[in-house]
Amino acid sequence: MKVPIKIPEVLAPAGSLDKLKVAVLYGANAVYVGGQKFGLRTAAENFTQDELREGMSFAHERGAKVYVVLNSFLHDKDLAELPDFVRFLDEIGTDAVIVSDLGVVQAVREHSSIQIHISTQASALNIQSALLWKKAGASRIVLGREVSVKEAGKIRREADIEIEMFIHGSMCMAYSGHCVISNFTQGRDSNRGGCAHSCRFEYSLEGLDTQEKKKAYFMSSKDLEGLRVLPAFIEEGIDSLKIEGRMKSHLYAGTMSKVYSEALKFYAGHGHFLSDDLFKWEEELGKVSHRAYTQASLVEKAGAESIFNERENSTQDEWQMVGPVIDASPKAGIVIEVRNAFNQGDELEILPFSGDVIEVCAHEIMDLTMKAVVRTRPSTLVRIPYVEGVQSMYLVRQRSKV
Repeated sequence: MKVPIKIPEVLAPAGSLDKLKVAVLYGANAVYVGGQKFGLRTAAENFTQDELREGMSFAHERGAKVYVVLNSFLHDKDLAELPDFVRFLDEIGTDAVIVSDLGVVQAVREHSSIQIHISTQASALNIQSALLWKKAGASRIVLGREVSVKEAGKIRREADIEIEMFIHGSMCMAYSGHCVISNFTQGRDSNRGGCAHSCRFEYSLEGLDTQEKKKAYFMSSKDLEGLRVLPAFIEEGIDSLKIEGRMKSHLYAGTMSKVYSEALKFYAGHGHFLSDDLFKWEEELGKVSHRAYTQASLVEKAGAESIFNERENSTQDEWQMVGPVIDASPKAGIVIEVRNAFNQGDELEILPFSGDVIEVCAHEIMDLTMKAVVRTRPSTLVRIPYVEGVQSMYLVRQRSKV
């Protein structure tokens, strides 16, 4: 009798209510979001309380979970404001909060029954750390990015606690975000939501053998991409695979959720991957803005090859989102809310929630009054001829003209 394979949860970033909906519709089993306070992505759009309530309902109605980040390190004045927010999160059915600070852990336990997940900011890297957090009331550990999948599996078994690991996205050069360069250079505290990404800047190095200054991006990391490591995550019993990127685009949220959920479902049904499918999924991962990819420390310790010593945006051709489909039928055509302009005659790709990309040519564009359009404008609605299989909320993209 075949034993069912335990498939990890795909946990996607949601920097806004729209992105939450995109991630869930494209297959994410869970999303993580931030409120207006207490998180580490203060530059993200983040959620009002009304949006949190709506997002929670949308996800739960479709069988997905919502985790709220409370992962900033707080002072007493911040902690004084936390209980009311925690009680609100409990009331609306929040599935878990992601926490770094012991004081926040205590406040959550005192004022709610919400599950506690320990953030990667806590740099939990070993069994004893996992056991300590478990004793403090945590049900899951988001391990530091410095841990390999094999090490994570051992922690999972020995500490008997849920384990979450990053599988995709931007990487920090410091130990799980414990960086103070931003504080020093710009007075922005990276551990309280103000990171200026100073590690991505170009720096001059002095004292080299040539006695000449050399400009370099020596602190910038390549982006994590763990598609081919999925079998190891499954074998080691990892519970959740986390995609970084609450500040990234709708196209990013949809693409990542779709690729990783499809790949996991395929592996669950077949017990292996096919080369053609891996190539197809990797091609999809290349159609979002990214630095060169690396497996970082997932298999073996990251070394010099994981440094992205190039100027930002110097990677492969990028794709951009044209906009979401608002309506689609033989009568209405395909109605698109334009986010990035496109022209009559452009080749477009429509990304379905599952299955292969739908290729279309915008050989005819009309506005809602049926007037012909040669070049679209952002923040307008246009229609192109209907293609079978297109649904509302599908994302439309095209190759950037650069």
